[in-house]
Amino acid sequence: MEDKVLMKGNEAIGEAAIRAGCKCFFGYPITPQTEVAAYMAKMMPKLGRVFLQAESEIAAINMVYGAAGSGVRVMTSSSSPGISLKQEGISYIAGAELPCVIVNIVRGGPGLGGIQPAQSDYFQATKGGGHGDYRLIVLAPSSIQEIIDLTSRAFDLADIYRNPVMIMGDGMLGQMMEPVQFKEVKGREVPEKPWATCGLYGRERHNVITSLFLAPEECERHNLKLNNKYKEIEKNETKFELYNCDDECDFIIVAYGTMARICKNLINMADKEGIRIGLIRPITLWPFPKAAFEQVIGLTRYGFLCVEMSMGQMVEDVLQVVNGRCPVEFYGRCGGMVPSPDEILVKIKQILNQREGVI
Repeated sequence: MEDKVLMKGNEAIGEAAIRAGCKCFFGYPITPQTEVAAYMAKMMPKLGRVFLQAESEIAAINMVYGAAGSGVRVMTSSSSPGISLKQEGISYIAGAELPCVIVNIVRGGPGLGGIQPAQSDYFQATKGGGHGDYRLIVLAPSSIQEIIDLTSRAFDLADIYRNPVMIMGDGMLGQMMEPVQFKEVKGREVPEKPWATCGLYGRERHNVITSLFLAPEECERHNLKLNNKYKEIEKNETKFELYNCDDECDFIIVAYGTMARICKNLINMADKEGIRIGLIRPITLWPFPKAAFEQVIGLTRYGFLCVEMSMGQMVEDVLQVVNGRCPVEFYGRCGGMVPSPDEILVKIKQILNQREGVI
């Protein structure tokens, strides 16, 4: 096992991808994720692998399409407006059932927005930012160590399900530094790639990769096939953390990524004031961890509080899962503003006052 090293989040993504066997990286610089590309530009040529700075985000995602079609492990990274530009290509890749890893280090929007951290790309990532009925597997780390662990997992999941996987962080995770350890992790068993377009190798027919199905019956069959695959992913790959939920709580917070870290500090603060708070931390944003709510819904006295760096996006999934069985509240900041533990605690006290005058 290697010693711990101090690394910036963006650079940790690059190193973890290299160790996971990434052979090609195509990208374009944009703050706050540029260090991912810079790290790959420095390291990939030394290993005889491909780094290419494309002329645009649109070019980069189509290069990913080509490399993924040849069967190699490939990654791209960007930040919110750049991911928006990639959406057509992402839909093509999902439709063609090609494995790849896409990193989004989210910044504030809409439009050009700003360069500070945000979580306002949740809809785009989990609901399909491009056209058609498709899904991305979306992983949300909350520490630099978890970025490393989930990057390796992302490449395995992409290969197992022939599906693009998104690692969604935010500007704070991308820019912060923490001590990390690159552990020897045995990857999951992944299938061979007989579908890859890398030459005949004794076959009589060329492999053809496409997402074009002109006959409506054929297109429907393809969509149903994709949907069955998504059901398998929902069944097998949902991941979450329950924190401080082993007993009855006044409230259970739902938060992911950086916000989950902040909320853990809040939980310790609230405990000193006699307020017991639990936390559901989704690690897979899609598939959304519905099972977590079933485990704890009987433990919350006053419902759930969804905390996000947005105007409220994940809260819609929480509302759908809870389905009226208890109240769901929301607190968020947007545009690059980050909620503090103190202000979230004030919000909780306000809600408790309104409910039963508890505080």
